[in-house]
Amino acid sequence: MKVFLTFRIFLCILILRETCPQNLRGNVTVTDLHLISENIVPMRRVLDRGPYFDTSATKNVTSLVGITGHLNCRIKNLGNKTVSWIRHRDLHLLTVSESTYTSDQRFTSIYNKQTGDWSLQIKFPQLRDSGIYECQVSTTPPVGYTMVFSVVEPITSILGGPEIYIDLGSTVNLTCVIKHLPDPPISVQWNHNNQEINYDSPRGGVSVITEKGDITTSYLLIQRASIADSGQYSCLPSNANSKSVNVHILKGDHPAAVQKSHLLVSELLSLCFLQICLKLSAQ
Repeated sequence: MKVFLTFRIFLCILILRETCPQNLRGNVTVTDLHLISENIVPMRRVLDRGPYFDTSATKNVTSLVGITGHLNCRIKNLGNKTVSWIRHRDLHLLTVSESTYTSDQRFTSIYNKQTGDWSLQIKFPQLRDSGIYECQVSTTPPVGYTMVFSVVEPITSILGGPEIYIDLGSTVNLTCVIKHLPDPPISVQWNHNNQEINYDSPRGGVSVITEKGDITTSYLLIQRASIADSGQYSCLPSNANSKSVNVHILKGDHPAAVQKSHLLVSELLSLCFLQICLKLSAQ
């Protein structure tokens, strides 16, 4: 093949020599023939490479529950080969070209002629849809590019819960963290014993600070905590699940639950000490 290619290049040079002006004919030499040959052969190798994947695309895609997700697969030199999407969990064939091969119509293959992307669209994704998916080309043998699809749902948490103990007269600082939201919540409401907290009440000293972003954080501050401030506190984002904690204001001795916990720790330490002593005496 290389000899045949070199011969064709040689003929091209002869034609060029005849068509070029007289003063340029002497510039085409046998050395030029070798240089051209060395440059064209690698170019043919690239063209003969066959389909291959653009690995610059991300392999990890995260989507929220219910929000359409896309896995993008960019293929070069596809030619007349077909593209399929396979779910690794059960080796289920989802799509072939732009046809869906599963009864779950949430899965669709979309081809973008401008970018060469083959995208697997997953509508209304659920947590169970998380896993590995493969974009596969019908070469012999087939070649594939795997991607990890993660589906997450909004999470609301209050740090330090579910039971929080505060000394009488100190400041209560409840921190509510909301993650995995498509957009920050319009508002974050705080309730005390199922009643919305009034920040302008005669009690005073109660305030809230909310910082919105990819992760939204809301701080409820209650100064000079009193026994009346005990009870259940709930954080209610406008677009996520609520979360509650029980706040105990301590006056003097700790409550019975705390005393019981301390007693249990003391008993465990005594038991460990007894086992150590028995081992030492046995030696």
